[in-house]
Amino acid sequence: MNRITRTLCVAIAAMLIAAGAALADHNKDHHKSSMFAGPKANTGTVSHLRENGRSILRVSEDFKVPDTPAPTWRVVDAKGNIHTLEAFKIKGGEKREVIVPAYVKDIAKVEVYCAWAQVLLGDAKFSSPVK
Repeated sequence: MNRITRTLCVAIAAMLIAAGAALADHNKDHHKSSMFAGPKANTGTVSHLRENGRSILRVSEDFKVPDTPAPTWRVVDAKGNIHTLEAFKIKGGEKREVIVPAYVKDIAKVEVYCAWAQVLLGDAKFSSPVK
């Protein structure tokens, strides 16, 4: 192998290692929950990811927003504190993702809560709290 070929192989290997590390960092900030389970919210999952420094929750394509008066995003942290976020139903559609406020330090599970009837419709848990 001549010197140019060797240099080219080393450069390609370095790029592949860097790309693998970037992919590993990306996957580290992306978490998927268990399936939603409950009387009304029992399809799909929720993913937690980081984009531009923001913590975001997003339901999967197969998640069906319950047909109740006020289905609402709620998160429960590792200490059991409940944080009510935003409504799933918005004028003209559904809010299938939500930005988690900075004061929420971690998320152990995501709940679909009917704010009108004050009843839990279903929840999905993460294998360990996500930050």
